[in-house]
Amino acid sequence: MSTVIISVKDLHKKYGSFEAVKGISFEVYQGEIFGLLGPNGAGKSTTLEIIETLREKTSGEVWVNGFNLDKDPDEIKKVIGVQLQTTGFYPSLNLVELIELFEGLYNQKVNHKELLRLVNLEDKAKNKFKELSGGQKQRFSIATTLINTPVIIFLDEPTTGLDPQARRNLWDLVRNIRDKGTTVIITTHYMDEAEYLCDRVAIIDSGKIIAMNSPDKLIDELVATGFERPKEVKQANLEDVFISLTGHALRDE
Repeated sequence: MSTVIISVKDLHKKYGSFEAVKGISFEVYQGEIFGLLGPNGAGKSTTLEIIETLREKTSGEVWVNGFNLDKDPDEIKKVIGVQLQTTGFYPSLNLVELIELFEGLYNQKVNHKELLRLVNLEDKAKNKFKELSGGQKQRFSIATTLINTPVIIFLDEPTTGLDPQARRNLWDLVRNIRDKGTTVIITTHYMDEAEYLCDRVAIIDSGKIIAMNSPDKLIDELVATGFERPKEVKQANLEDVFISLTGHALRDE
């Protein structure tokens, strides 16, 4: 039986008369990649920020790795890693200096070389953050979520704006992190990304979860209703062509 590592029960969040989250409930299992999907304004970011202790809830119950959000928010902070947007980094510090800054914040030492090797940035250790490409910045952002050896990491649209090679490289990185035992919560607007990465997804709209299952089962349920695509699905897509012709190697500059 899978171990529940995050439990959300009847979660509500109101801003005055507007209810952004309307009583959602779900569980995340230890060691899975769980996707929270939805259009802009659906309530997914609010939900994650509540779990991450960054935003107060109106009502409901949240447990993270056995800690109750109301009673032990500081304990929750110790066991999670949250991906920062690139604007959250000092652009003129190099990667080692930034890691040292995070070490001070977490009061924890890490092996700089091993951490950068994990995200394929070992040769960029002395580069300033502002000198990195978009894909490199995203990989380093993910690296910083691992500094406090979290049991859960939260990734917010990690591949937005990346080229196909960088995007697929980051997919491999996320799976590698999961395979090492870390639970991953991810948001994305790319459905192919969610289908490839996620063990299960919850689809949220207008503050409510409207579907939750593995991507394969959700697709099977749709097909069972008689849904058909307007044209035959090909065995490859244009991104596959692009990768095949240009290679999988990163083109970071």
